[in-house]
Amino acid sequence: MLGYHQHMKRLLWFRRDLRVDDNPLLCLGGEVLPIFIFDTIILGPLEKTDRRVGMLHAMVSDLREGLREIGLDLFIFHGDPVRIIKNLQERYGFDEVCASGDYDAYALERDREVSQLLPFNRLHDTYIFRPEEMLKTNGTPYLVFTPFYRAAKSRFSSEYLREYRSVPQTLLSCDAPLPSLKALGFEGEARQPERAEILLERFAPKLAAYKQMRDRLDLDATSHLSVALRFGTISIRAVLRWLAERRREGIDTDPFFRQLVFRDFYAHMLYHFPDLAWKNFRYGWGGKEDSEKHAAFCEGRTGVPVVDAGVRELLATGSMHNRARMVCASFYTKDLLLPWQWGERFFAARLNDYDAASNTLSWQWSAGTGVDPQPWFRIFNPWLQAKKFDPDALYVKRWVPELAALEPKQIHDESWLSSNDLPDYPRPVVMHKAAAEAALEYFKAHT
Repeated sequence: MLGYHQHMKRLLWFRRDLRVDDNPLLCLGGEVLPIFIFDTIILGPLEKTDRRVGMLHAMVSDLREGLREIGLDLFIFHGDPVRIIKNLQERYGFDEVCASGDYDAYALERDREVSQLLPFNRLHDTYIFRPEEMLKTNGTPYLVFTPFYRAAKSRFSSEYLREYRSVPQTLLSCDAPLPSLKALGFEGEARQPERAEILLERFAPKLAAYKQMRDRLDLDATSHLSVALRFGTISIRAVLRWLAERRREGIDTDPFFRQLVFRDFYAHMLYHFPDLAWKNFRYGWGGKEDSEKHAAFCEGRTGVPVVDAGVRELLATGSMHNRARMVCASFYTKDLLLPWQWGERFFAARLNDYDAASNTLSWQWSAGTGVDPQPWFRIFNPWLQAKKFDPDALYVKRWVPELAALEPKQIHDESWLSSNDLPDYPRPVVMHKAAAEAALEYFKAHT
């Protein structure tokens, strides 16, 4: 229950729900002070040119305008959230702070500290299911996705399609305007990502073939909703309602629904096992530290075209196709035998849709150290992956133009690239078969 009480004084803390439509925060009533905090603990380590801060700035500005249209406002702060909320509580004497749940280790600890200052009304919004809903009959969390997915399908009902409509609220006054990017200590422009409604319109004709085409690197066959879901510019319920409409039209929506449930699964795992953010769930290996191989990977100069294409797409746009993420992470942790934590940090610093749970658990999955029971000896062959999911090398040529004049069969041929000198492109830093065998020997020795 949201707990509508007209006379309560509430601090509405927007975080991963940067929207007015379908937002539980706006259904509480009472006297409210809506706030957003540019968290210096999160922003401090970022590069001053980080494009995501400009995106976030634009989304916060858009949220402020949306709130003003319904008679509210957004007051923006910059600093340590615990200190800021402590000061606000001393000034206003709120009955509670209200915010949607966030499950990574930092967020949970931050919220615990805030809850010691005033009652914390944690609303459910970011994911489909609450962590306590998705437990096995013995009360323990699922460690395997397939049973989790079966349970999710069996428990899913119209309750999860609910649309929250705002109720009248009285605005408290405050002086906290939106600071400029420069004032926040960042460079660049405040650029609003494409609106989720437009992305859904584009995705609609692709949904029927999503299962067959979503892994193709050379096609635009995915939803592109990850940034909108990460920052909550669209609610997960709105996406589910959209899927329900497509289902009524006779379209098979299960493959995409499965991906949304996977997002929940990883978030729940991090909630139940916060150490997963830095610590292997199983096995004791940590990879071999090699700064030269790491640098080659991070610069898109490994000599393995599909890996370099994925990394260069990330560097140029802040995005990377999910199949490319899997191939790159496998190559990093298995062929290069580097610590998954290094690769996770590299992605975390650059992905527009960075989500601690999805990024961390995906890297642990690739390294064979996570909750998934898939064997550690599963090693992607990047050359076969490229041939299967980028058959005409269109993806590779887009991001590695040095290879544009080559035939696809040459680009996908490890032997050819390793035995020919190209003017602007290196030979492969490792040979896959030998690297995979070395990785297996290493894993066997540390299992």
